[in-house]
Amino acid sequence: MYILKNSLISIFRNKGRNILIGLIILTIACSTTVTLAIRNTANNIVKSYEEANDLIATISFNREQVMGQFKGGQDAQKENIEAFNNIESLTLENVKSYGESDYLKGYYYTYSTSLNSDTLSKATDSFEYEVEDTQTSTSTNTTTSTTPGNSGRPNMPAGMGEKHTMTEKHTTTIITKTKEKFQSLRNLTGDFQLDGYSSYDAMTDFVEGIYQVIDGEIISNFNAFECVISSELATLNEITVGSTITLKNPTTEKTYDFTVTGIYTDNNDNNETSSMYSKSANTIITGSGVIDLLVSDDNTLVTSITPSFILNDKDNIDAFTAEVKEKGLSEYYTINTNLEELENATKSIENVKTFATTFLLITLIISSLVLFVINMINIRERKYEIGVFRTIGMSKFKLTIQFILELLLVALIALIVGAIIGSYLAKPVGNMLLENEIQTTQGEQEKISNNFGKGKMPNSMNMQFNKREQVETIDSIEAIVDFTVVMQLLGIGMLLTLISSLASMISIQRFSPLTILKERS
Repeated sequence: MYILKNSLISIFRNKGRNILIGLIILTIACSTTVTLAIRNTANNIVKSYEEANDLIATISFNREQVMGQFKGGQDAQKENIEAFNNIESLTLENVKSYGESDYLKGYYYTYSTSLNSDTLSKATDSFEYEVEDTQTSTSTNTTTSTTPGNSGRPNMPAGMGEKHTMTEKHTTTIITKTKEKFQSLRNLTGDFQLDGYSSYDAMTDFVEGIYQVIDGEIISNFNAFECVISSELATLNEITVGSTITLKNPTTEKTYDFTVTGIYTDNNDNNETSSMYSKSANTIITGSGVIDLLVSDDNTLVTSITPSFILNDKDNIDAFTAEVKEKGLSEYYTINTNLEELENATKSIENVKTFATTFLLITLIISSLVLFVINMINIRERKYEIGVFRTIGMSKFKLTIQFILELLLVALIALIVGAIIGSYLAKPVGNMLLENEIQTTQGEQEKISNNFGKGKMPNSMNMQFNKREQVETIDSIEAIVDFTVVMQLLGIGMLLTLISSLASMISIQRFSPLTILKERS
């Protein structure tokens, strides 16, 4: 208590010096608060983005590995295609096996096949011509005739005529029409490609706005014979929402009726000029359960599957890759991720955080040096006071505590005031960082809703996109200067105070009271 009383008396007795120290600490507190607020905001944005955008791993062909097994020359073309056909395709069982991993949050996939139709016209601007093989054969017929009457020739009986031989040629043309085609067995050969999605998360084309439902809505049951068709196919065949289209199995000729729940447009601007229709014109969207039903009906259907695996963390990429290869993934396939895409998306925010951290470190270093120098000057000015306290019996420890306590009290008041001022300064800075992020996020959510053909998604779809909506929680500036930031500020302030108090600690331990008093006299 005695030390605290002396500290308060000393603070009020040396108002000018303590006000100067307080202003320096106040400036440090303001800049530190703003810097911590920016850094905190940047961390929240990056964290929210990572939660809203999954780290996805996909499986694709390792083209280099495949091409390395191919042979050159036209004569080897058939052999190369047969070798390609012999590469084991991914199956639904493979995908489910790979999806059972501790390194994943979950997985989804697109299951595709193709069907024909007797009632739908395929959107195409080209025609298939039959190849005609023309063979010509020629036959010869010889006939002999006699002209009646005596020709007047010697030794010829009277009444006998002259003989004539005639040769006739008959040409026969045989036209044979044939269709020959040799291709990869992986090609979906039906007129219409049927893409079956396992969940709304799998519908990345709709999420990213490449596809957008312009009439009706997306399918609601992934196991029902519902579908969404392109606007081009709908226009060509005069199909509306609610219509029923009939597709048939190209192998068994069995037909299936689908109810059209929506019509989508392809917004992909790929500058395609070789066709009047988009590449997705004959693509029909349905659920993966429907593809399962079709395959169970006829297992000779050609299918393809495109899986996407949601990783827990970027540190699990190598481990998941090794695990999948152990489960039997062929060397002709490779694992790809969107890690680089995610890092590029948050690069600007990370730069802001790096700048804030660098600025904070520079501020702390300079502040420590300034406070240390001021304390050195302060100690030199109070040498006589130190000598008197030591002469009347105050220990070095208590005297050191008093000087530290004086600085702590001044620093505490300056830090509190600086935190309040800094919080007001941090708000506009934080708003500048958050404003674009909030608007972009809300705009993306509205676009996604519109892409699925709904102004507001139903609860089932909202649950699917719950992770994406977490970004919207950063909608209040109050989260910038919170309890954590204040505690960090106080911790930094106290640390600076203790570092700058090293001057008084060292000086008090070195000073001799008798020497100080002699110098004074």
